[in-house]
Amino acid sequence: MKSKILSYFALLFLLLPLLFIGCRKDEIIVPSTITDTGNAIDTNEYKGLYLLNEGNMGSNKASLDYYDFSTGKYFKNIYAERNPNVTLELGDVGNDIGIYGSKLYLVINASNKVEILDAKTAKRIKKIDIPNCRYLLFQNGKVYVSSYVGPIKKDPEAPRGAVYCIDTASLSIEKTVTVGYQPEMMVADNDNLYVANSGGYRLPDYDNTISVVDLKTFTEKRKIPVAINLFALVRDNHDQLWVSSRGDYKDVHSNIIVLERDKEKQYQPTDTLNIPASNFALWGDSLYYYASAWSNETQSYSIAYGIIDVKTHKKIVDSFIDPSVEKSIQTPYGIAVYQKAGLIFICDAKDYTSSGELFIFDRLGRLKTKISTGDIPGHIAFLK
Repeated sequence: MKSKILSYFALLFLLLPLLFIGCRKDEIIVPSTITDTGNAIDTNEYKGLYLLNEGNMGSNKASLDYYDFSTGKYFKNIYAERNPNVTLELGDVGNDIGIYGSKLYLVINASNKVEILDAKTAKRIKKIDIPNCRYLLFQNGKVYVSSYVGPIKKDPEAPRGAVYCIDTASLSIEKTVTVGYQPEMMVADNDNLYVANSGGYRLPDYDNTISVVDLKTFTEKRKIPVAINLFALVRDNHDQLWVSSRGDYKDVHSNIIVLERDKEKQYQPTDTLNIPASNFALWGDSLYYYASAWSNETQSYSIAYGIIDVKTHKKIVDSFIDPSVEKSIQTPYGIAVYQKAGLIFICDAKDYTSSGELFIFDRLGRLKTKISTGDIPGHIAFLK
């Protein structure tokens, strides 16, 4: 009997390393955390919002949060538990987010992919590979994705970028068109797509154009010279395009440029406002903007907020945030507005290495609530 017991323990001892190795191969699913903000929000138009956190490049820490407006509960890092079979979770650098129809689209830049999820459940439907993808635009049953095309690195010989067209029925890439260098945000107007080109990889030889793409033929038919290192781009209700230029971080400062149609119905730059801006959001005839302009000379950021009347092109408010709260925002990194609820959302990336925060203000700039998010929050999509 004693020899049998010893043999049993000897066998168990030999199997233990194998059991340990087997357990090590299993993915550890990190559950989401829930914060009760105590702040329910009007659900007449939207039931909640998704927030995409970029995460530091190379850290594979892009993450997805969800704010339920009816309960006021904030769910942090939901992707892994909703998609337990997806290895490496969401991926590296969440760069843009949008909802179109019943689907939620996530651009994961350094992982070179667009994730397509069910908008209600956040469960993955499909992944589409697109190199160095940047921003989304939805139009007439299609999803357009801007792409730097080349690898992530500064390179004076970096290739021209492209826009990929995804069909929302087949969820496959239909076609691509070559545009300017390192394209960023896009807008559509009738049968044309307008693409802000940055040329950021080719510094100091930045691109300074907006590409005009004919959506019927999906060809680039012309470029509009505007300003160097273009980024954010929106179209208002008065047939105007608003684009931000990030400058060269030294001698050429950040700016806002307005484009209007000429006699040939083609957009041309008509006004340079000499107002620094990183990103903006339209609220009726008001353009809410923030500036987080980096200076290589001072090695620091210059932070500002404001509102511009889109009809007069004049700044009407120096800051739309309560001054006592403004100092609490370290690095504004994203902006969105929920007009029916009268709310403004500002993402704060903090020091780019720790958890960020989502600040929610009413239209008078009074703080409603602030919520801890994932690392580098920057992109919001409202769920109808």
